[in-house]
Amino acid sequence: MRTHEHKGRTIFFTALTAAALLLSSAACGAGGPATDSGDQPAAAETTIAVSGAFALFPLMTIWAEAYQDITPGVSFDVQAGGAGKGMTDMLSGAADIAMLSREPRQEELDQGAFLVPVTIDSVLGTANAGNPHLPALLAQGITPAAAQAIWITGEITTWGQLLGNGSADPINVYTRSDSAGAAEMWALFSRGEAQEDLRGTAVNGDPGVAEAVRQDTFGVGFNNVGFTFDQTTGQPIAGLRPIPLDLNANGQIDPAEDFYDTRDEFTAAVAAGLYPFPPARVLYLVTKGEPSPAIRAFFRWVLTEGQAFVTEAGYVSLTSERLQEALQQVNR
Repeated sequence: MRTHEHKGRTIFFTALTAAALLLSSAACGAGGPATDSGDQPAAAETTIAVSGAFALFPLMTIWAEAYQDITPGVSFDVQAGGAGKGMTDMLSGAADIAMLSREPRQEELDQGAFLVPVTIDSVLGTANAGNPHLPALLAQGITPAAAQAIWITGEITTWGQLLGNGSADPINVYTRSDSAGAAEMWALFSRGEAQEDLRGTAVNGDPGVAEAVRQDTFGVGFNNVGFTFDQTTGQPIAGLRPIPLDLNANGQIDPAEDFYDTRDEFTAAVAAGLYPFPPARVLYLVTKGEPSPAIRAFFRWVLTEGQAFVTEAGYVSLTSERLQEALQQVNR
């Protein structure tokens, strides 16, 4: 694992994410179509600029590398900066595709946002692995009401209040400073309405929140799957532990609610419908208006051959019906 400097702060990346950054190129703009059945041959130098959600960034870099290998003349510039930045970049023409980890705003649709659902990801609450209250937290979990009292209303400020053990140790709350789908999903789970409802120290990006919690014994935050579990080992990232959800609100994590030990175990629970939406959600690739032939060909590949990478990368596949609907949308 490595660290990288991002906007003046040290952030934590998995090995896969660090390697994925090497895929970025300096060029921008989908200048020509890719080779695909029914499309014209690719131009000599076609670069597709992609910007947006940290949630989709690890899988998008895998897709980009695989697609480049089989499509001569096509390359990708993939940058993570949050869902809001991706949508702004795409709508302004600074990027060709936005990675979106929330539902679109009406104003984005009004500007011509064309959404293609591509996979399912989830947001998880996270705590420091060295927290002395961790055993009790893992046994009890949190409910939406508890999350609301921590992140929205601020009624719960100590571990004693949350766990009923009398401790005065503070709960140090972290949230996102950038416009993020993960923050919106966590706000909705926590009975808020928008990211702006979340309390806490605001930190930039998924890696920033993960690192802040790793460095704070009493810290809690939230992260996408790719920044909660190690992409290589499938175990929780060193220094972090997922916070289990008490789905039946009985004050304990029952065996049927205990699926956080590994990434594969967790994503299987999401696929089985055991983890709620939100904080699980559909992820999208978005263009302004109808996609160009080059991007349309890439979308078609993502929804077919590209789905072979989804599970291995730690995401959950859409249903076959949803994939077929998306294909019909892309092909129309």
